[in-house]
Amino acid sequence: MNELVPLVKVKQAGMAKIFVRYLQSQGIDADSGPSPSDSATSDSFPYIIYCQADKQEQAKSEFSDFVRNPNQAKFQESAWQSGSSVNIRPASKLSREIQQNLKARAGWFTLSIFALCWVVYVYSLVAFDPAFAALKFNVWGDLQQTMDEPWRWLTPALFHFSFLHIAFNTLWWWQLGGQIEQHLGVSRIILLFLASAIISNTAQFYVSGPNFGGLSGVVYATVGFVWWFGYLNPGHRVHLEKPVIGFLLFWLVLGFTDFMPINVANTAHLTGLLTGIGYAFIVHARQRGGSRSDA
Repeated sequence: MNELVPLVKVKQAGMAKIFVRYLQSQGIDADSGPSPSDSATSDSFPYIIYCQADKQEQAKSEFSDFVRNPNQAKFQESAWQSGSSVNIRPASKLSREIQQNLKARAGWFTLSIFALCWVVYVYSLVAFDPAFAALKFNVWGDLQQTMDEPWRWLTPALFHFSFLHIAFNTLWWWQLGGQIEQHLGVSRIILLFLASAIISNTAQFYVSGPNFGGLSGVVYATVGFVWWFGYLNPGHRVHLEKPVIGFLLFWLVLGFTDFMPINVANTAHLTGLLTGIGYAFIVHARQRGGSRSDA
């Protein structure tokens, strides 16, 4: 164990734990604990973070980045992967903190789709048949009504059949779609949403008919995009850790087996993933072309 020295004092134990987990994920020995009771700032900053002595400058630089935006994916993912349970805020501030966290990690378009999915889900709990009939890809078994009512190319992505279904989809959409919107611009995420929803919905319709729904095809498009854009642009803020990629691909493959107790829109998932990967290559190529043109 390397010698640990005091790095910084903080107000909340949860924040200290998140940053310690992040330092440890970067190969820096770190720990946290209560400030000494005789410290002049022990009441205002009751917790102290310790780090490896010979990595103190690196840790200070990381902490400056952490203070500016502790909700960055690199900090949150390291805490999530460690299995830590962190209570950052008092319960009385929970609602406000949830709203702030949602806004901090996503833009207006990502949050609008997030909210719209939940509005549709709540409505479907009291009026399932009318809601599904209004949003499904096609009612009559051919494409004519879908052509006459063009919203049906997109709206199956907004309809979910269970709480777990919508919770899984919207949380990943918020995290991955939010990354894309924040760091690459709203036009990128809008185009990815439109393309992946249309392609995955159309493919799923031709394979299984109109009785499907969910944001999964779009979510897997964001997975494919963030995965490959991060791979093509090492060090970029748009990225996805390998364990998370493995987890999501495992669920994709599992959907094609007989182990799943429910029907899964596998075609939508796969075509969404491929759409996102293809779009990542397009965006990467355009950025490289633009940088050469500006040189």
